[in-house]
Amino acid sequence: MDSKLKGKVVAVAIVMVLLVVATVFGADYYKKQQSRTAREQTVAELTDSTNAGAADVAANGTATAKTSAITAADNAAGGNDLYSRYKLDPTKDPYAYLKDDDFFDPVNEENDPATELTLLVSSVEKDLRVNVIDGLGRLVSGQDFSISVKDSNGRTHNYKDGDKDGSVYIAPVEPGDYQVSLKGADQYVLADASDVAISVKEQLDYTVIDDISFMIKSEAQVDASKEDTAINEAELDSDGTESNERLDDEDALFGIDVSKWNKEIDWEKVAASGVEFAVIRCGYRGASTGALVEDPYFKKNIEGAQAAGIKVGIYFFTQAVNPVEAVEEASMVLALSGEYKLALPIFIDTEGAGGNGRADGLDVETRTAVCEAFCRTIDNAGFNSGIYASKNWLEHNLSMSSLSDYTVWLAQYSKSATYKGDYALWQYTSAGTVDGIGTRVDLNMCYMDY
Repeated sequence: MDSKLKGKVVAVAIVMVLLVVATVFGADYYKKQQSRTAREQTVAELTDSTNAGAADVAANGTATAKTSAITAADNAAGGNDLYSRYKLDPTKDPYAYLKDDDFFDPVNEENDPATELTLLVSSVEKDLRVNVIDGLGRLVSGQDFSISVKDSNGRTHNYKDGDKDGSVYIAPVEPGDYQVSLKGADQYVLADASDVAISVKEQLDYTVIDDISFMIKSEAQVDASKEDTAINEAELDSDGTESNERLDDEDALFGIDVSKWNKEIDWEKVAASGVEFAVIRCGYRGASTGALVEDPYFKKNIEGAQAAGIKVGIYFFTQAVNPVEAVEEASMVLALSGEYKLALPIFIDTEGAGGNGRADGLDVETRTAVCEAFCRTIDNAGFNSGIYASKNWLEHNLSMSSLSDYTVWLAQYSKSATYKGDYALWQYTSAGTVDGIGTRVDLNMCYMDY
């Protein structure tokens, strides 16, 4: 190929490249012009519509309305805008921070509630109970806390949370005024003052312990096979003459008492079968460790019974070994039952726990004092109280002359009740059957219309 021909070919190639480049840039320019035109038309239409149909918006937020119109126009024109490029919410103004005078102010970070501690200190009688609570309302367990107690003379004694459960019980403590503080909490923040003032009571005043909820455990937290070991004393004393069906007594209400041992209950069927009242176990004190344990079926049972129109009362199986523990038990019952309207009393169930229970060996005087402390605490809180026990237990393990102010619920499994004292309820069998309950169930008569 000669030089002249080569020159022509090169020139033609250059021209063609230039034409391609011009075409690309021209097409892009044309597209952008179209997009801009469409955008401007849409903005005009939307703005005209906004101004025509929403004068209040024009008066109070014209800029906002215009921004919204532009946003809509951008979307209509292909989304080639700030919102789509950065995946912003098209309903939000990305420049709103310019209008916020406090936007760049430093943020005040709050402490973690789990690290904020509060000491809850209470006294029932010549004792102190200290609960370490975090900002979420939980006992703080697993920590090497110790409690420092300073008396009015400046003398200080330290008590370690040996089991690391977040609760320390100190007894006996001489009556007087004390300052209680917490040690071993360097990684925590005390929400209140480091020292808590408390007056140790000299005598039991039978009032509810406000922080008792921190002592209540579920059955998942204990060994129920060792803790829930009540022995029905009435069954031991049964003479085999009792009726296992409803007694025909038009002057009495017919009812039952239930606990977790009765498992799932169809309360509508129970009500339809003629049951008029139910006494429901809310919990027990462990026969082994003394833990306060809620009956896992309590809430389900009491709510189901009330929904079916059945009158309800409550009972608690005691293993208290002194009046202070009885006040704890009463406080627990009141904490669990506070939201429910009770037609019948709250009963303390006093009977044995198989011979090895922590309260099985109590003498008559102490057992009587336990029942009185429970009932007085219930009464002082504005509820009716009572005592459940077998005929033999009432006659030999309690001084009933000291308990005459309280309702008696007699357990005696025989053809007729032969207990000589006063009673308002009679549990006459533990082997009854009621529609809606798949297990045998205790049957009762109530001779007072609560």
